[in-house]
Amino acid sequence: MKSNYLLILFLFLSSFGFAQGYDVGGVVKEAGSGLPIPGVNVQVKNSTIGTSTDMDGRFSLKGVAADATLVFTYIGFKNREYKVVASNSALSISLEEDSKVLDEVVVIGYGTQKRREVTGAVSVVDSKTLEALKPVRIEQALQGTVSGVNVTTTSGAPGAALDIRIRGIATNGENRPTTIIDGYVGELGLLNPNDVESITVLKDAQAAIYGTIGANGIILITTKSGKKNSKARISYNSYTGFQETSRTLPTLNATEYALLLNESYANGGNPVPFPNVSGLGKGTNWQNEVFSISVPIINHDISFSGGSDKITYAVSGSHLDQEGIIGESKSGFLRNTARVSLGADVSEKLKLKTNVIYTYFNRKSLNENGLGSVLFNALNTPSTLSPYDANGDFTKVPTNTGLGIEIINPLAQMANTYNDYNFKKVNGNFGLDYKVFKDFTISSSIGFNTSNSESKSFAKQILYWINPSDKVFDVLRSSVSQSAINDNDYSFDLFGTYTKKVAEDHNITATIGNTIFKQFGNGLFATGFDVPYNSWEFADIALTKGISETVPNSSYNYDERRLSYFARGQYDYKGKYLFSAMIRRDASTKFGPGNKVGYFPSFTAGWVISDEGFFGEDKIINFMKLRGSYGTLGNDQIPNNGYISQLSGEATYVFDDVLVNGLATGQTPNPNLKWEEARKFDVGLDFKLLQNKVSIVADYFIDTRADLLIPFIPVSGINGTAAPGAASPTINAGTVRNSGLEFSIDYKNKFSDNFSMSVGYNVTFLKNEVLEVNNGIGYIEGGAFGVGQLPPSRMEVGKPIGYFFGYQTDGIFQNQAEVAAHPSQLALGAEASPGDLRFVDVNGDGILDPNDRTSIGDPIPAATMGFNLQMNYKNFDFAVYTFASVGNDMVRNYERNLTDVNRLNYVLDRWTGEGSTNSTPRVTTGATGNSTFSSYFVEDASYLRIQNMQLGYSLDPKYSEKAGITKVRLYAGVNNLYTFTKYKGFDPGASNGSPIGGGIDYGFYPIPRTYLLGLNINF
Repeated sequence: MKSNYLLILFLFLSSFGFAQGYDVGGVVKEAGSGLPIPGVNVQVKNSTIGTSTDMDGRFSLKGVAADATLVFTYIGFKNREYKVVASNSALSISLEEDSKVLDEVVVIGYGTQKRREVTGAVSVVDSKTLEALKPVRIEQALQGTVSGVNVTTTSGAPGAALDIRIRGIATNGENRPTTIIDGYVGELGLLNPNDVESITVLKDAQAAIYGTIGANGIILITTKSGKKNSKARISYNSYTGFQETSRTLPTLNATEYALLLNESYANGGNPVPFPNVSGLGKGTNWQNEVFSISVPIINHDISFSGGSDKITYAVSGSHLDQEGIIGESKSGFLRNTARVSLGADVSEKLKLKTNVIYTYFNRKSLNENGLGSVLFNALNTPSTLSPYDANGDFTKVPTNTGLGIEIINPLAQMANTYNDYNFKKVNGNFGLDYKVFKDFTISSSIGFNTSNSESKSFAKQILYWINPSDKVFDVLRSSVSQSAINDNDYSFDLFGTYTKKVAEDHNITATIGNTIFKQFGNGLFATGFDVPYNSWEFADIALTKGISETVPNSSYNYDERRLSYFARGQYDYKGKYLFSAMIRRDASTKFGPGNKVGYFPSFTAGWVISDEGFFGEDKIINFMKLRGSYGTLGNDQIPNNGYISQLSGEATYVFDDVLVNGLATGQTPNPNLKWEEARKFDVGLDFKLLQNKVSIVADYFIDTRADLLIPFIPVSGINGTAAPGAASPTINAGTVRNSGLEFSIDYKNKFSDNFSMSVGYNVTFLKNEVLEVNNGIGYIEGGAFGVGQLPPSRMEVGKPIGYFFGYQTDGIFQNQAEVAAHPSQLALGAEASPGDLRFVDVNGDGILDPNDRTSIGDPIPAATMGFNLQMNYKNFDFAVYTFASVGNDMVRNYERNLTDVNRLNYVLDRWTGEGSTNSTPRVTTGATGNSTFSSYFVEDASYLRIQNMQLGYSLDPKYSEKAGITKVRLYAGVNNLYTFTKYKGFDPGASNGSPIGGGIDYGFYPIPRTYLLGLNINF
């Protein structure tokens, strides 16, 4: 009986103990603004039980004892302890910013630094912004969110590259910043955006720790990792949507086209081609034919993360499938990624970490811009032609003097385009940190990238008109071209970090180390002729038996290396007076003997004024810091082996009256190549106001780039640079200066328990000026306009790089008297007549000739800005992101200057008689100088774009947590909603990527407008 009583007592006590376990959850917010804080570590004190908050600051823990204490910790905020109370299982925890640890830790290269102690121009984009933007490519997240950064599209086609410029264009060579992913050099465009925790942009001398690769700025990527003492977390994100073109151009319908063509022929003294225009109607809108609607895009992303006291892990995978708004699957893009991140505390002294990313993508593409692109043909093909003939075949565009030999049916062009590109890449790093003693840690890391790509393109035998070679795109002999490329690099970093606090007030951090970097790879290219059955199905070199008169095969291999040593010292007194100095020594095999080594020093300093005694307890200004930096950085991003001569060119020799294929010199060598040097100066102010609700950052900068490395600079043709495989040399040939002002302001506030808001605005004012061009003639030309005309862009002293150089117009000749009083325009193509453009005699010599060309436009914007808004009301969230560019010009070059092509409807306002207009010239089949490159073709391309708008709803956790789900969020969004601009073309923000000629619009594939429906679920 006694034992039964003991059993009953034991069961009672056990059930009582079990009953005291509570499910506790809630949200963690900032004390000042009331905004949720993601990533807060929530730990049950003196136990291994813990978790972390999600993107909305929410957390949940099960089975927590009634007397347990929860510890909330997050960098930049004071720790907070909370004792669990049975009556309160839904918590609202507020964390206060720690004045000693203000703001988050920032990655600065080979280390981190507290935000308040950063003395350089550094900007950060966090995961919350990425969550709101939902970019297809991670580069898109920088547009409008970071001052001083401009992202331009080369094409709106899926998978097309984006160009990033930090604080302007500094050279005619490589301008793209270097991307560092978790410590190793990587490729930004291949990342899955959902794998990224934060993006840090180093814009000034702070990047000097990277030496030769830092001249164009550094983008540091931190990928997501697991958190210690947190339970396993599963996150699934998906969106699906459809795309459409964001813009079509107003071309002439069939009746308008016929009437205008009749007028043109009549003005030229020729019989009209359409004696009867009745019945033509609107005809064919070729843009509607080539642009598809409701084009699908779908993305899935799943991740697993968590950790114990010693181990952290994060595993993720993603799938993106996007078709193109032109050609659909013919310009489709598919990307799959997988990532594994592990961290382990082997002992109190040794920590290991690894991060490996696998990327696969497949891309198909069309001729996307330029003379002969699909859009070029859609804009210029007459609307009187139908897409198909009576037999159901593609209609052929006639060849005559009025339509030329380039324009073909764009539908036939798409149908006969066949190509396929597959890319596979594995990249990542393995690293360890070993604490030798309390203040000294040695770190080492091996980073690697290895990629393989294969491409195949098939040229189908086809005639686009009647006779062979009537059209330039006629293929008289079928062929298939294939390539296989293998690119690799690895880096080994070894550095030590010494951190010491002396007498409580002096803080010292010293870093010293070295980096070994090697790039190597090879490529093989081959072409086979006479494809069996003239079919893509049999397009493989193994099946071709045709013989070529030229060399159809080629290959290359390369091996480039850098050996670097670096050191950095950081000192602060009471966290108030800040100073750092860096130096890096780089040796690169891209330069010849005597020029291989470069030294890159830099200095930064800061003063936290708000910590001074005289500042007092200002209730308006909570934090103020003055900072400055100056340093030199390098650039060696040029073609390989430019300082030596190689037999990489093709040549044909005559031996015994027989033509023999052989080799010739390739790129003209330049043994005097040396480092391109960037001298960066920056002074800035950081503020926090109104209880830290308002943050202001302002910077003034001067970036002077000397000894520009300009590849393929034009030289005399006597050197044979026009031969196949040959090229002009790379030389150090100039100096460019970018100067400007950056300003950003952010406001965060919680107005009530239900409503909070975050608003941000940033603007960058930029001036670009070429200071030197040392190539013998004082300028470098580039770009193209029309057919057979002089290059329209220049790099010249005293002007912005890539400015437009042509004839200035002064309205329209209204009568013959005005023509007679003006200098002859015969040298521009024909004598002028009333209704023609009037060109300005710039030099006043009474003769209009190429000497009268002048500056007529600048493709570089005078200012760029972003305005971003986020709001939360109860369970709803709303975000909108915008970007604006002001003062940039573009050249309208997507119209073929022939008489019978279709035109945009602005020509309906043409000159038809004296006083009718003073802006648009007459139409005629006769010879004129109106098509000569002039300011008539240069337009203001300023624009404001609503980049992203998103509305979301999060299910109340008290419902979802019953199913073990911590978060359920549904959202709808629109990317590239609308662009406000006066520019006539498809995309005022596009560029072909070339610093000289980049502002010339050849008919850019427009960025699609994308409507999305998405779902986020966390378990």
